[in-house]
Amino acid sequence: MNLYHNLAALLGQRIEQGLYLPGQRLPSVRTLSMEHGVSLSTVQQAYRVLEDQGLAVPRPKSGYFVASGWRQMPLPRTCRPAQRPVEVGQWDLLLKQMRSTPRADVQYLGGGTPDIGAPTLKPLFSALTRISRRHDPAMLRYDNIQGLSDLRQQVVRLLVDSDCQLHPDEIVITTGCHEALSTAVRTLCKPGEIVAVESPGFHGIMQTLNGAGVQAVEIPVDPITGISLEALELALEQWPIKAILVTPTCNNPLGFNMPEERKRKLLRLAQRFDVAVIEDDIYGDLAYGYPRPRSIKSMDQEGRVLLCSSFSKTLAPGLRVGWIAPGRYLEQVLHMKYIGTGATSTQPQMALAEFIAAGHYHPHLRRVRSQYKRNLERVSGWLSHYLPTSAGISQPQGGFLLWIELAEEIDALRLNEHLGSRGYEFAVGNIFSAAGKYRNCLRLNYALLQGNTMESAIKALGHELKDASLA
Repeated sequence: MNLYHNLAALLGQRIEQGLYLPGQRLPSVRTLSMEHGVSLSTVQQAYRVLEDQGLAVPRPKSGYFVASGWRQMPLPRTCRPAQRPVEVGQWDLLLKQMRSTPRADVQYLGGGTPDIGAPTLKPLFSALTRISRRHDPAMLRYDNIQGLSDLRQQVVRLLVDSDCQLHPDEIVITTGCHEALSTAVRTLCKPGEIVAVESPGFHGIMQTLNGAGVQAVEIPVDPITGISLEALELALEQWPIKAILVTPTCNNPLGFNMPEERKRKLLRLAQRFDVAVIEDDIYGDLAYGYPRPRSIKSMDQEGRVLLCSSFSKTLAPGLRVGWIAPGRYLEQVLHMKYIGTGATSTQPQMALAEFIAAGHYHPHLRRVRSQYKRNLERVSGWLSHYLPTSAGISQPQGGFLLWIELAEEIDALRLNEHLGSRGYEFAVGNIFSAAGKYRNCLRLNYALLQGNTMESAIKALGHELKDASLA
């Protein structure tokens, strides 16, 4: 094989491994000539081979760049509007998953855990250690039912990034975002009443409604623009909906950022029909663009939006610290929290307040956002390479979750069983629906790409999809 073919093969391998990302500038002709001890013409011939392979493109006076020409995958399709409100199911499947003992020989690639090994979290460990060493009795006491004052002040500072101008007294610290959402639902709804939810939507939200005895009407979601406002308006006209529950920024599981004007229109619909909006913003600070998108809460002048979030996705889920800004429903939310968990654990609140006040939060965000965006580019390339052309893939604008829609005849539960024997497991799609839709869909977490595990998992997924027995 000629020298330029060897060099082209080496560069092509690096591109496919994600060492050079789509759109990234490749090393200059002169740099490669010096590094590999070959002539300038040899490097130029190698780059022409990469051009022919569709892996590199020249730009006048700028050099060669990695082609962004991975096969463009279609987007997941939007589901049909719901025929009627339904009682939420799928709990048995979720309970089975949560009760199962994790296997050492299986990589679980569908959960919602961020990168908790990032070096930018070290100051948080230090803060937790310092508080313990001080033997401060305050960390063992109940604090204000509304949460530690120092932490509420820091949360208000952080919310400015989403254009929210709030006072610390408008914030209630909760035991994670899950409690914030649960408290909001129980504040607004009685058993048998109805909430409009995104479809697909976060399975924890679905089960929150299940536990409260509240019915769900599933509203179709576009993978780019978010919840269908037309379908939502029709549902509001048909049924006595008490609240609209949405994740409009860095949505889970589709990853879209709902355009600002559509957020305004959603709020106007809520005003017109006099319903509350529960806004789950847990992934909002992980938006890839800057500045991060505005929240619906920032547009609310009436206090009808209950903003829920936590540090579970931006920092670590084990902290179990979240918050809710409940607007006009503050007193009712405090009552629901009191009869639920009471005060939130004090020590992690103290550590988080120190961590944020010392200026560590935003550097951590910048690091992980960049990491997640790079990981997404690599994973998208693998998906386009190994999956059939019929597969629909979401295009996340933030966070670390990706939605995969397979052919309609594929049973994701059976597919997951087959993949489990190969050492991989994804999150199955039907748990993201109140009525058990999306049986042919999977959710993938790309927060961490350990070695070649993720590429091997996607390759195994593609191999299994060729098996007709999965129908």
